[in-house]
Amino acid sequence: MTSRTPKDYWFPAKRYGWGWGVPTRWEGWAVMLGYFALLGVAVWRIRPDRAPFTFFLAVVGLSAVLVAICWLKGEPPKWRWGKE
Repeated sequence: MTSRTPKDYWFPAKRYGWGWGVPTRWEGWAVMLGYFALLGVAVWRIRPDRAPFTFFLAVVGLSAVLVAICWLKGEPPKWRWGKE
């Protein structure tokens, strides 16, 4: 596997803390749009006021998929304390 350059990452690492920041490529933005669209569908179809546990599972599942995509297509996460 070849090492990727920062331009290849869909999600750059945050400057402070752990995790990823705002997407920098269109693919990352498409993933975020899809995530929020599917969350909207979950609110509309599952109705959190009627089935809170099912809604919770849907949100956890969608969020797990988002984190997995960020992990695969984003900059490797680690604790950061500003500029290195």
